[in-house]
Amino acid sequence: MSRIAYVNGQYVRQSEAAVHVEDRGFQFADGVYEVCEVRHGMIVDLTRHLNRLDRSLRELSMAQPMSRAALTFVIREVLRRNRVRNGIFYLQVTRGAARRDHYFPADGTPPTITITAKSTDPAVSAKKYANGIKVITVPENRWDRVDIKTVGLLPNVLAKQQAKETGAQDAIFVDRKGIVMEGASSNVWIVTPDGELLTRPAEHGILKGITRTTLIDVAEKLALKVVEREFRVDEMMAAREVFFTSATGICVPIVEVDGKPIANGHPGTVSGSIRDAFFDIAEKTAI
Repeated sequence: MSRIAYVNGQYVRQSEAAVHVEDRGFQFADGVYEVCEVRHGMIVDLTRHLNRLDRSLRELSMAQPMSRAALTFVIREVLRRNRVRNGIFYLQVTRGAARRDHYFPADGTPPTITITAKSTDPAVSAKKYANGIKVITVPENRWDRVDIKTVGLLPNVLAKQQAKETGAQDAIFVDRKGIVMEGASSNVWIVTPDGELLTRPAEHGILKGITRTTLIDVAEKLALKVVEREFRVDEMMAAREVFFTSATGICVPIVEVDGKPIANGHPGTVSGSIRDAFFDIAEKTAI
């Protein structure tokens, strides 16, 4: 079955989908996006994802492509047309197509919106959960507004490729002071020797992940103490557990950083209990 994409008001075969050559997302990375998981025919945390999309658009003075109700309808339709029961959808909004100029285009220039969806194999995620992943640390070299979920992801791409070339699966950005920022496409958590769940504040320097936010709700239900503060690489290396959170991975254990094992080199019990409880607490919206 050919995959179907939504592009500026039309449902088209993904192999034939196209945007204007002067689209500002293509030429300036002048756009934002969201990725959302679908599990057993339910969209996970849709409201929080769309709220963050609204914030990203506001921060960049970008027009809404359509109403919340209309956008939700289109997302559901893309998922239905692609028969996605377990998978993700990807939504991107740019400032639209206009003559190439660094200034914003004229008022009334319609934004470009594209939505795609694909099925994923839950068994692949389960293997990550079972075995954990290896990561490397890389110097923080991104712009200062990573709190906005923009499509300007070149540093993230290079970090992931560097990880792949060293035999790891992902990367963690670290600033000049040795403070852990976030993963190349995820938030970082550690479990301290005292059993506290520790993650850095999301007011500045990292993206406020939706899964991160829901995980705080999950931790409360499990009576786990969450502390939001900065932590350094050496504290991460001494942790009982380290894990990533993201919409596509939910809660992925990290068993090795820069070639050195975390604790005993195996996934821990805290991340496992969080993952087991996550979908009982996360918002679920029927397709």
